[in-house]
Amino acid sequence: MTVYFIGAGPGAPDLITVRGLRLIESCPVCLYAGSLVPEETVKCAPEGAIVKDTAPMHLDEIVADIKAAHERGEDVARVHSGDPSIYGAIAEQMRRLDALDIPYEVVPGVPAFAAAAAKMKAELTLPEIAQTIIITRTGMKASSMPEFETLEILGKSRATLAIHLSIRNLTYVHDALEPYYGGDCPVIIAYRATWPDEQYIRTTLKDMKEDVRKAKITRTALIFVGKVFGEVEFRDSDLYNASFSHVLRNKGKKKSSVDVS
Repeated sequence: MTVYFIGAGPGAPDLITVRGLRLIESCPVCLYAGSLVPEETVKCAPEGAIVKDTAPMHLDEIVADIKAAHERGEDVARVHSGDPSIYGAIAEQMRRLDALDIPYEVVPGVPAFAAAAAKMKAELTLPEIAQTIIITRTGMKASSMPEFETLEILGKSRATLAIHLSIRNLTYVHDALEPYYGGDCPVIIAYRATWPDEQYIRTTLKDMKEDVRKAKITRTALIFVGKVFGEVEFRDSDLYNASFSHVLRNKGKKKSSVDVS
């Protein structure tokens, strides 16, 4: 018996990995985070499978269901949104399973920031503009932020930011980042990326709060901040530069010394 923590992707059912889909199709128990994982994603569970939305459940109840499946010898598909390694709340579940000696594996998924970037046709790293992506959030109702991970500190990097769980904290986002990025810095608000009602608002740091208010967005949105989203001039990367040699395209490759005549 194994518990599989499966990243189902950002919303669109066809963005789950092949491995994740096959596990859902084969596990007799499927526990899915229904607040962020569409029901269609788990409809492929086998006939007769226990399929339960864990959105209204607390941790003890979820672990109790997993423990019961373990006692029956039944594999469990524990389906989370996006990629489980990012704000997935799987560490606390794995800690409980370790204590119960229940085996588990983690199956990666498409994270929301990557899916949103794809829908926006945006590259988050551009040569000499930004080569770093910071995935973060701000402190609100959830656990507080670590001392050295505030936006005031992270903003000093001027990297591309993907800020989760903060759409109701835009005043702070603006005030913390404006000194480093400037009020005219491009911002994209990605609401429910890849879902049927997805929405993308292109704005700036100084205008984002008003634009979000007009759009009546209050949850399930990702805030992107960075120069990469503007009309910037950047040079071509060296990856496909004809004059740049690397191990797979070595301009000065030596001729073989073996006589093949």
